[in-house]
Amino acid sequence: MVSLTIDGKSVQVEAGSTILDAAATVGIKIPTLCWLQKVSPTGACRICAVEIEGVDRTMTACNTPVKEGIVVSTDTEKLRTLRRKIMELMLVNHPLDCPVCDAGGECGLQDACYEQGAARQEFSALLERRPIRYDWRLLESDPNRCILCEKCVKVDHEIVGCDAIHVVNKGEATIIDTIDGKPLDCEFCGNCIEACPTGTLISAPFKFKGRVWDFSKVASVCAFCGVGCQIDYHVRNGRVGRVTSDDSTFNNGNLCINGRFGYSYLASADRLARPQLRQGDSLATVSWDAALDAAAGKLKAIVAQHGAQAVAGIGSPRVTNEESFLFQKFLREAVGTGNIDSEARLGYAPAQAQLLRRFGFSGASACIDTIDNAQAILVFGCDLNAESTGVEYRVIKAATKHDAKLVLANMREVKLRKFSNQHLKHLPGRELFLIQGLMKALVEVGAPLPAGSEALQAELAKLSLAELATASGVTEEQLRVAGKLLAGKERVAIIFGADLMRAADSAAKITALADLAVLTGAASGNGGGIFPIDAKNNTVGLLDMGVAPDLLPGQQPASVAGKDLWGIVEGIEQGSIKALYLLGSDLATLPENARIRKALAKLELLIVQDIFEGESLPFAHVVLPAAAPAEKSGSFTSTDNRVQVLLKAVTPPGEAKSDLEILAALYQRVAGAPQPVRAEDLVEEIASAAKGYLAQGGQVVKQPVALRPAVIAPLSKASAGDLPKYQLLVGPIGYHNGTSTTRSENNLMVSPAGYLELHPTDAASLGVTDGAVVKVSSAHGVLAARAKVSAKLQPGLLFAPVHFRELNANALLKGNCNLVEVKVERG
Repeated sequence: MVSLTIDGKSVQVEAGSTILDAAATVGIKIPTLCWLQKVSPTGACRICAVEIEGVDRTMTACNTPVKEGIVVSTDTEKLRTLRRKIMELMLVNHPLDCPVCDAGGECGLQDACYEQGAARQEFSALLERRPIRYDWRLLESDPNRCILCEKCVKVDHEIVGCDAIHVVNKGEATIIDTIDGKPLDCEFCGNCIEACPTGTLISAPFKFKGRVWDFSKVASVCAFCGVGCQIDYHVRNGRVGRVTSDDSTFNNGNLCINGRFGYSYLASADRLARPQLRQGDSLATVSWDAALDAAAGKLKAIVAQHGAQAVAGIGSPRVTNEESFLFQKFLREAVGTGNIDSEARLGYAPAQAQLLRRFGFSGASACIDTIDNAQAILVFGCDLNAESTGVEYRVIKAATKHDAKLVLANMREVKLRKFSNQHLKHLPGRELFLIQGLMKALVEVGAPLPAGSEALQAELAKLSLAELATASGVTEEQLRVAGKLLAGKERVAIIFGADLMRAADSAAKITALADLAVLTGAASGNGGGIFPIDAKNNTVGLLDMGVAPDLLPGQQPASVAGKDLWGIVEGIEQGSIKALYLLGSDLATLPENARIRKALAKLELLIVQDIFEGESLPFAHVVLPAAAPAEKSGSFTSTDNRVQVLLKAVTPPGEAKSDLEILAALYQRVAGAPQPVRAEDLVEEIASAAKGYLAQGGQVVKQPVALRPAVIAPLSKASAGDLPKYQLLVGPIGYHNGTSTTRSENNLMVSPAGYLELHPTDAASLGVTDGAVVKVSSAHGVLAARAKVSAKLQPGLLFAPVHFRELNANALLKGNCNLVEVKVERG
């Protein structure tokens, strides 16, 4: 510890702390402008200047480390004069356009002027106006307002890891811009806007939408990925004008493009606003009573004639815990069927079931903030930038600020590659060989292995590292390096995503990864952890509430399992399922959707309850318009088991209602029993029914669980057949989340349409260039799209984004697997 004196107060802080840090521990506030706690200090503005006894000049508190015995003064006449003059000098080159500046009312420069008493100007200069960058999508940059604090650059480089903007030029010509002067091409997360203390960087969609004090701020939770970032909706005249996040939040104020700009889907022309009933070949607008009476009447008639098992329901990870709970209760108790599932069946639900059986936890084994301090991290089969940007930010923080060793295993080159110590770019479908290669490498490099792994070590001894490396498409040396990076660490985090969960033979691969977690200590519960990733916001809550054929609330096993997603589709095809209730699920966009659409056309009753006009709508008999997350209250459970409350910020369009209100009304009509229409009125019932959930302070919370000691599974035999000439991988990209953001004009400004990505080698052999039309077909479907040539793939592997309904890449897939053999030809 280092002892010093600040303004007469004795202070003790850890070595390496700055004077600014030390002052904060005793309640002394030193003014700042360029300082931002979450990034490294710059010392550019010098507002934080302090005097140190025995030192001739003032020192910047934000980046001056403490020393034993120093005596610091933070508030003297000399410092007050200095700070005022600094502010006056800043204003010399700053346009006083506050009346039209979007930062007015929340401008750090404006606040600093008031605080330092800079009320008049003694200096002047000839101003040279620099061009405003109107050509940046979603952002607007006015270099004339810039004070060169570098906060935006630091956030871009240190937190986002994008390196899109830089300090360019020298002297009076210095500005913040792209390094080549071209329009900004980045992730468009907008975190630089949040960091900017002036109106230099502003949100283009929010520009001139109103003064900040005219908006009411409603605290909520982001409804896109499973991180559960804490946000504020800024509301005016019944509409969300923008979304922000404060640095004091769990996510440190950091958002992705979806969290910050995806809100514009709320105003989409595709929103459903009124109930509809099928009348002949078309849907007609009707009253709520007519729609609900028709749905309930037909459901009861089908149950009476064919039994309750003729009814099924598909839920959604987009709805709240309370809505999912009532949905499964409606199907199981009011209707009497266990045929209930969701899109989680495609990967996350089976993976979760394995981890629950093996280790005793659902969601992740630890909170995601433990990743910050991990010593080694393995990211396997996951593009975190697309699936969980908030987790990616934490991996970047661990790797760059805390020197965590990062091993990246992926069949493509994803953003995290530039931060990785070892990138294992494996062959498509060869994940099991790679995992076994990593286990073998741990043994060969002498990693300390836990008791109980002796049988596995004996099995691994029979395998050749060279053969495992060749089969997986990497080198022996790469495996050994990865083994050394993971070996002997106390805090190891293993993160895996859709490319593993939805791989062929995923059960064997996740079993092997669980064994690897035991070998590395990631499953020990002593720091680090196991983090399965899902790209949707409430998948964990969906499963915890019992929206699964084999699970009751609290992920307790059902006495009799109903049909799962594919069993429901098969049941419709065979005629045993007559009625289907889609709650927030556009089933006709999932894999094998040509087959699914044919099945939907056979139903006697299809209830579509959604916020959008989707691809399932043409088959609907009853349409029930629902509220989006910003338009209702409830709770979500993040992928790491944090239960967070969202509050209603705006009113849904037209006559749309919350899913909870709709479910309660339908329940009443089918079973004659009233149900709660407010989320808070379901708290006690959920806490009673869902193991692991408690009622606390008027909301539900999820208890942490102790990990069970895991028994290592026998080694699965991996087989390596010949690879197809071409395989298509379908997955998410960072600019969108699900199909929701394809209704957001903000997201579409950056990423307007689907495409087909392919390796330069394949492009050359096909005679295809960037932008040319390529036709891709599988046994299940066909698509045509513009080519995007990229060396991030590998020869024989193509990629298509899953989000775009017009592209419909899911049509080519079979079952749960997101990788399929295809034929490729010029369009």
